[in-house]
Amino acid sequence: MRRRTILSLVLVSCALISAAVGIGQLQQGRGNRRTQRDDYPTWTVDQQFKHDVFTFVRIQYDSYGYGGRGSRWDNDFPDCDWNFSARLQELTSLQVDPNGKVVRLTDPELFNHPFIYMSNVANMSLSDREVNSLRRYLWNGGFLMADDFWAPQAWRNVSREMKRVFPDREPRELTSDHEIFHIVYDLQGKPQVPSIFAWQQGDTFEYWHGDPEGDEDPHFWGFFDDEEHLMALFCHNNDIADGWEREGENKQYFEQYSVRVSYPLGINIITYALTH
Repeated sequence: MRRRTILSLVLVSCALISAAVGIGQLQQGRGNRRTQRDDYPTWTVDQQFKHDVFTFVRIQYDSYGYGGRGSRWDNDFPDCDWNFSARLQELTSLQVDPNGKVVRLTDPELFNHPFIYMSNVANMSLSDREVNSLRRYLWNGGFLMADDFWAPQAWRNVSREMKRVFPDREPRELTSDHEIFHIVYDLQGKPQVPSIFAWQQGDTFEYWHGDPEGDEDPHFWGFFDDEEHLMALFCHNNDIADGWEREGENKQYFEQYSVRVSYPLGINIITYALTH
């Protein structure tokens, strides 16, 4: 599987702000009740694209240390996945699976999809089989986006795991002029999205994840192949997916982060992954 261009990715809407603000919030008033699939849009995939549909694939992985939903693979799940899939269907010409999928790195299904997503990877712990499978997936043209991990300690942990994947390859920090920040939507600087909880406290950094050690800036760490194509993107000191998950919970947060950062950057990343 080489990074292939999905045929339905022909045009991408550049009117995200006007289009998205005009849509009713997807799950307004959900509060603390259990997520219901009926709260989110669904649709039928055009049968002529049934073999060329884009599926948002979330990776299920194991974590070491403390437990709880906020420290596991299913952070922001499934709201994040459903909302982002809905926006991709609405704002791009992709045919998108409304439900997405959850797979393990050792599942052969992994190699049927050009894009995978991992959340809250600060304490991820990969088996040798998972390490080997992820390496093979990325070398064969797959793309990984990892998100929602904060503070230097988290990056040190992630770096150790990725060193097992690429023993002879070092991550490089993307500069603000990298194509991924401009390929569809022209994002200025390096974007940072706090969780809605941090934002409500007036913060852009999630201090409960650990001591920032004087570094509260966003970092986008990349692993590149021999042709300088980005294979894996780690969004450090960022919670891009909260702008997807929480878009219906606060209008100001939606307009400041979902519309202006999370969805534009997400569409940029998907576009890059499918066309390089």
